[in-house]
Amino acid sequence: MALRIHHLNCGTLCPISRALFNGQGSLFEPGQLVCHCLLIETEQGLVLVDTGLGLQDVKARQVAPVLDWFSPPRYALEETAIAQVRKLGFQAEDVKHLILTHLDVDHAGGIRDFPQARVHVHRFEYQSRRSPRSWLERLRYPRQDLSEQQWQTYQPLGERWFGFDAVRPLVGLCDQILLIPLVGHTRGHSGVAIQTDGGWVLHCGDAYFDHRQLRFPFVDCPPGLLLLQGLESANQLQLVHNQLRLSQLRQQHPEIQLLCSHDPIEFQRLLKKPSNH
Repeated sequence: MALRIHHLNCGTLCPISRALFNGQGSLFEPGQLVCHCLLIETEQGLVLVDTGLGLQDVKARQVAPVLDWFSPPRYALEETAIAQVRKLGFQAEDVKHLILTHLDVDHAGGIRDFPQARVHVHRFEYQSRRSPRSWLERLRYPRQDLSEQQWQTYQPLGERWFGFDAVRPLVGLCDQILLIPLVGHTRGHSGVAIQTDGGWVLHCGDAYFDHRQLRFPFVDCPPGLLLLQGLESANQLQLVHNQLRLSQLRQQHPEIQLLCSHDPIEFQRLLKKPSNH
């Protein structure tokens, strides 16, 4: 079965300044970022790559301090993954797997909206959420128990994928979907690579925030995003190292579609492409 990808915005974030966070517009006009998630149709059922904000987050109108202070969400029920899954004609039960780049609430807030799904995540990320060992981890992961779902965690081991260490295969899924360790933003941050008929797609999560960050050596990223990225980074050196590697990947393999979680320009471009890539 050919994999079909739907691009979803599962949470609009409104940072304090469009000029500082989007690189254009007024300094005093709110900016706009997306929570770019993927819904993949597979033989094993529907797969969500990240969930964005969940129903509980939207109803509570409160997520995590760093996000609430610098980039408060719009809190729109229609943007939740569960609402968009239903709008596409599916049910929550059709989503069999959740693959998470990391466990920040704007990426994993919707876990409880799919209680029957198996959750796949890097082992270090799961450990960071269960037992935070720094002030940043205690701040970014709200004090609440992890859901009672079936969690599947992975060590950073496996076959090589275009020079990156890969975890293969993901339990219960086809070998067309891989978890690629891209640590730095968090201890267990990972990308997700999907092989479609149109080629490979790599969801990089928060490994970068803006497509202009991969234009080495001519990096041009809005200062607000650089500040936010620095504040949220568990390891800045690893983050920059992976951005260099991703930049090289884009230059050497332009056929691979790279995307990140929060760039609205990337998101709009991909909406215009065929859904199988």
